[in-house]
Amino acid sequence: MNAFFYKRILILFAFLTLLILLGPYSDSQVSAIDQNTYKSLKTFSEVLDMVEKNYVEPVEGNKLMQGAINGMIKSLDPHSVFMTAEMFKELEVETRGSFGGLGIEITILKDVLTVVSPIEDTPAYNAGIKAGDQIIKIDDKSTKDITITEAVKKLRGPRDTKVTITIMREGLAKPKDFVITRSIIKIRAVKSKIYDNQIGYIRIATFQERAVDDVKKALREIAAKANPLKGLVIDLRNNPGGLLNQSVDVSDLFLKSGVIVSTRGRSQSMESKSVAKDDGNEPTCPIVVLVNEGTASAAEIVSGALQDNGRAVILGAQTFGKGSVQTVIPMEGGAALKLTTAKYYTPKGRSIQAEGITPDIVVKLVRPAEEKNGTEEQLLMRMRERDLQGHIKSTKELESKPEDGKKETREEAKKEPKKEVDDLDKDNQLKNAIDILKSWDILKRNMKG
Repeated sequence: MNAFFYKRILILFAFLTLLILLGPYSDSQVSAIDQNTYKSLKTFSEVLDMVEKNYVEPVEGNKLMQGAINGMIKSLDPHSVFMTAEMFKELEVETRGSFGGLGIEITILKDVLTVVSPIEDTPAYNAGIKAGDQIIKIDDKSTKDITITEAVKKLRGPRDTKVTITIMREGLAKPKDFVITRSIIKIRAVKSKIYDNQIGYIRIATFQERAVDDVKKALREIAAKANPLKGLVIDLRNNPGGLLNQSVDVSDLFLKSGVIVSTRGRSQSMESKSVAKDDGNEPTCPIVVLVNEGTASAAEIVSGALQDNGRAVILGAQTFGKGSVQTVIPMEGGAALKLTTAKYYTPKGRSIQAEGITPDIVVKLVRPAEEKNGTEEQLLMRMRERDLQGHIKSTKELESKPEDGKKETREEAKKEPKKEVDDLDKDNQLKNAIDILKSWDILKRNMKG
């Protein structure tokens, strides 16, 4: 295909994107937009011609178009992305919860490829990769200016193949190489157990395709073993989110009525409201939901729904604050556009974008003395939505002065690393939740007396 064809495709793509982003306008406004758009596209076409004719080495037109599209989408927000057919297939594989790789969640923080958290029981987790680690090289090649999708492609691969990642970590004198053998990452989204034969515990690691079915199974197992069930802990700490429909369905398991979540976008088609249904089998015991800085997106929907409906007490730390909805739009040739199309709101109309869910009871994770290394300044960094470059700003951010935002970010800079959650002696947040549920029953009996 020649350059002329690629230019026409780009012009069409850019124009359609503008229609999506700018929404309905009057005739006069459309005319003004068209003039500005075509002026910019004319400039782009001229630059493209100059590059194709005069660049020091021959360049592929397809590569230039891909770069232009990626640049346009990247300028919107951190969560919108144009996916090639190969990348789209990777996304579909990931939502099914099984893929070949290391088992880490990554983001770009201050232009550096950074680990959000390692997934439990994966090669990265077992190798000692930690939240906040900066990946400065992959297989001895710099990650400077790398995109998330490029990084994912490099990190994933066939089972039993090796990849070397070079890590810079606070407290390390120099970068450290980790040689990690890839494995099939089968994420166990839901784990459960019982404490003291009466307090149920359900850990939801991510909201994948079978999350609601796995939670239903966990509830049945807990109900069969409890004697009787006097309380339930739902652990959403370090849950990065996932599928919107799964978070809605999981919320519905614990609610007999009320709004779960609503979404609002520029297009009327993006407006929706999900309402709970009374299935007659919802748990009636008190519930405590555990959250922290790593609780994001779909996990925040569940937290907000149970909090606003008065169904659960939220305990832990302020959540991540990702309150935007991404719509995956399949395109010709197997490619797809993942575009931020709406914000979601809790039942009481709260937008958590760049703010997060505030716990009813704030309890910071306290690390055991034997696990502390040096001063508090050496704690790993934890990031939130508001720390990501180009994020959609919250109402508070738009109204506050720039220096106020910087001060708030600095105060939130020191965060605790991810913790294992099955040892009460090492997990004060979980212990607090269980103690609350135990005292709940005691207070109830005393009040009756």
